[in-house]
Amino acid sequence: MKIVKPFLCSVFTVLACSLVACNSTNEVAGNTVKTSENNKYNLLFIMVDQMRFDAMSRAGNTVLQTPNIDKLAREGVAFNNAYTTVAVCGPARSAVLTGHTAENTGVNTNEKTYEYNKTEVMTQPTFDEILTNQGYHAEYYGKWHSMTKHTKVYKNPVLASEKGRSIFLQGGQKFMYIDYLNANVPMVQPKAGQGWDPLTERSYTKSPMDKRYGKPYHRSDRREFQLRQPDLHGVSVIPAEHSFTAFQSKQVINAIERLKDKPFSIQLNLHFPHAPMLPVEPYASMYKAEDMPVPASIADTMENSPYIGANGRKNLTDYRDPAKVQHMTAAYYALIHELDDWMGKIFAKLDEHNLTEKTLIIFTSDHGEMLGAHGMREKNVFYEESAHIPLLVRLPQAIKQNIEVEGSVSTLDLFSTILDYLNMGQHPSDGKSLRGLIEGTDKEHGEYVVTEWDYNGPSQPNYMVVKNGWKLMVPYSKDSSIVSVLYDLNTDPHEMNNLIGRNPNKQANNVEKALELRSDLLTWLQQRNSKRVQGVAALAF
Repeated sequence: MKIVKPFLCSVFTVLACSLVACNSTNEVAGNTVKTSENNKYNLLFIMVDQMRFDAMSRAGNTVLQTPNIDKLAREGVAFNNAYTTVAVCGPARSAVLTGHTAENTGVNTNEKTYEYNKTEVMTQPTFDEILTNQGYHAEYYGKWHSMTKHTKVYKNPVLASEKGRSIFLQGGQKFMYIDYLNANVPMVQPKAGQGWDPLTERSYTKSPMDKRYGKPYHRSDRREFQLRQPDLHGVSVIPAEHSFTAFQSKQVINAIERLKDKPFSIQLNLHFPHAPMLPVEPYASMYKAEDMPVPASIADTMENSPYIGANGRKNLTDYRDPAKVQHMTAAYYALIHELDDWMGKIFAKLDEHNLTEKTLIIFTSDHGEMLGAHGMREKNVFYEESAHIPLLVRLPQAIKQNIEVEGSVSTLDLFSTILDYLNMGQHPSDGKSLRGLIEGTDKEHGEYVVTEWDYNGPSQPNYMVVKNGWKLMVPYSKDSSIVSVLYDLNTDPHEMNNLIGRNPNKQANNVEKALELRSDLLTWLQQRNSKRVQGVAALAF
């Protein structure tokens, strides 16, 4: 696949790469390659929650400023066509950790995480379990949304809240943060025009997008599930130095300081820019609602789309209101601006201890955010805003600077990529290392990418295939009542014109293109021993 804008390493970088390769012990034990302690690369894996592909200035966003994320891209490789393996939190994170599809982990819904025990799921080892077996010290900060049984390898100094709630159980990150807030930010009764955020147990000033905008605060608002997180919009009263993003980022900065002299794997899984859309000041004032873009597809009638009723779209009409969506976008951008600032501080800590050259950094998101596109909020769908995500990789001793990869890739590939660059040898995986694509030696990887989703059977699209700007969405059963979808993103980037399905002007060449992409999907399914091959093969367009 195409790799554009490669810039050669300096002579010193090449020498450094050679020295690392020469000093490696390469002692093979089973399927694992051991390297000497001094030559091990570190891993800093950063996954933010619900950040879409175009929420970076480097991606052409002219409103949002992300200088530190942009710098990471310039110093490494940016994948311009990276997609989540599943467009929802738990299944996506479980697939990334293990390198296996949601079908093969069994984690196809958010409910099958933490201590789920109705059936055996996520039996595969995570990359951190493999790394710790080879001498790495692993710590994990932020959101854990996978099976808790895989967390024994983490050696955080504090692993539970003051009341003993594990950070790796549902809500664990919240309870530890509440302990911190209780010691630093007094709890104050909401004032007129304010609401209550159950996530932080602090008040916020409502914006017009808020579910209870214009309504008085009531004590029932404090109930954990009285309002869902996506219903909350406005400005948090929490000072910036004590924000959730600051709290989680400072934990990682402290971890780097403690672990600087040993090989480490540190994960940072930031809650934001996931809902509630409640940025702190001064970030909240940096983006004015009236200056925000309005999605080109906000008024899409969805007449030939399987997602016409997805994500509560028919009832949540506020997300088809341009002015209200602008308020949401302003808050979303403010949250990302803040996390970008903290990325700069984390990267500076690596620089301070001369760890930058030997630390593999991966920056990505579990999925995107619709942000009013097609009149929808959140994720769960195969539209670009939901499935297309940022993916940046940097390792100065092994990866040249300023590489942009145009091939279509998946976060499913990150497991093998991490183990490849950290010299851990081959391990079973449904993904493939991105190294060959980065170095230009793999001419097949990136030709197409597949995203899956099996939340409620074939009542919605179960597979998405993207290839050369064409996108196919299909169920896995010919008995499904939903329409199949083919978009030409080259001419229809906002996905407004389904070329198949119930399109009265359906053309033979478009059916042929759909069959071509289905053939790629069938190959992908067969390679991963999927049970869905026959169902997909029986589909007609």
